[in-house]
Amino acid sequence: MIRRFRRCGRAPGAISLQDQAVVDQFRATLTALRNPQPWAPGLSQDIAVRVGPFIERAHTRPGDDHGTMIAVALVHPATPHAAAYRNARELGYIERGWLRCPTSAILGIWQPGYETLTHAAANLPLPDDVGMEPAHYALHIEARKRDGSLDGYTLLRLGPYTQTHHAQQDHYRLTAALAGQDTTLVPGHRVSVRFGPLDVSDHQLFTNPCGTDVVALLNTAVVGSGA
Repeated sequence: MIRRFRRCGRAPGAISLQDQAVVDQFRATLTALRNPQPWAPGLSQDIAVRVGPFIERAHTRPGDDHGTMIAVALVHPATPHAAAYRNARELGYIERGWLRCPTSAILGIWQPGYETLTHAAANLPLPDDVGMEPAHYALHIEARKRDGSLDGYTLLRLGPYTQTHHAQQDHYRLTAALAGQDTTLVPGHRVSVRFGPLDVSDHQLFTNPCGTDVVALLNTAVVGSGA
């Protein structure tokens, strides 16, 4: 038996521009899924990342795109067109800031074919939990007792850092400043610097290091501790 398929609601003949656009988009989506373009650190191109069952477009943060966790910002798939801005705000793409994205969630370089697989294409808002924590970093300068226990306290918390290399630079400065006096600054304690993510809910506990001398901040904290 021969089945003849006709386009719904349209007379036979040349395909319409609207239908052709749908067909082209469907083909582009299949091509993107079957032939993802490999992504590598240092590339300035946007990437496609998985967010639940959807795929989203993301900017990578220059200088913070190495390792198993990188910093990204989710953006509306129609970026940078002005018409997308309002829709992006309505659907929760705006003001999420930089997020820590596991590289295992990256499909590859963003391709227009992925657009139909986004929350925006389904007219759905991004979920509150996209599976990524805020990509803010901090330095914790701690004084721990030298008796092998974990007793001690935090002298100074520095953050937020929005790029790991800025945090690492200050980590090096502070470590160099502590060389030779890490066990003498605070009697009975060893002072060290620890790098890690910043919990934004505790932001009031941190000193913003931007434009400051972090070694001077350390010295002030030591004096303030009564050491």
